[in-house]
Amino acid sequence: MLVAKSNLIKKVLGLNVMETAVFAFIVTSGMIDGGQEPIVVAGSAPPYTSPIPHAMVLTGIVVAVSVTAVALALIAQIHAHYGTIEVDELKELP
Repeated sequence: MLVAKSNLIKKVLGLNVMETAVFAFIVTSGMIDGGQEPIVVAGSAPPYTSPIPHAMVLTGIVVAVSVTAVALALIAQIHAHYGTIEVDELKELP
């Protein structure tokens, strides 16, 4: 499991894998068998696929990319200052 590793970059990669799994779950949960596009004509209401989960996933992707960018920038600063990105070694520093 990547998140349990002591390397900070592996932790960020593990977080990205979990985010992708959650996004896939949300998109597939919004699907309806035989569902149509969400274009409703007056007088008819066929079963349609809700666009809300897809919009939530798009927002989540933007947030995930931002969090990943900030995390990698912090890891770069940690490496520049301490010379390591291993959590075990960082814990031993004074």
